[in-house]
Amino acid sequence: MSMPGIEIVLYTGAIGLTVIGLAGLLMVRNVFRMLLALVILEAGASLLLILSGFWETGVAPIILSGLSGNTPGQLMNDPVPQALVLTAIVIGVGVQALALALILRIKYQYNTLDMDKIRQQLEHDIASNAGVASPASAQSPDSLALARSGSMESAALATGDKHNG
Repeated sequence: MSMPGIEIVLYTGAIGLTVIGLAGLLMVRNVFRMLLALVILEAGASLLLILSGFWETGVAPIILSGLSGNTPGQLMNDPVPQALVLTAIVIGVGVQALALALILRIKYQYNTLDMDKIRQQLEHDIASNAGVASPASAQSPDSLALARSGSMESAALATGDKHNG
């Protein structure tokens, strides 16, 4: 039984990290855990980008005359994906720091990190600042009762029943 090549193992790991990060973003309701899932997704994407320029038998993209390891025409690893990933890592750290600061502010303001509770409180805050009623779900008991009473009134008007007037 032969061992899998290093490229298969690295690609499997990169795709695995990407899938884990994406699943975490889609499935988790905690904002901090969503940030951690984003970090994992970014690591997987960076590894995939690095692997796009990797050759197992390739050498570093440095040409040194007199060095016995480099021969003319030998396959070299592509340095462009490495530079792009280095830039992406630096930008990613900045984005993560900003996101963490926003998460701390949200925790201080709303005393929760649950996305649904934050959304409800945010909608309530926006509605109260605008001076309008808070938005309610179309499936809430109050909305359903209001819809039923409205349909009964329209049905009564359609039949000519004016006992309520």
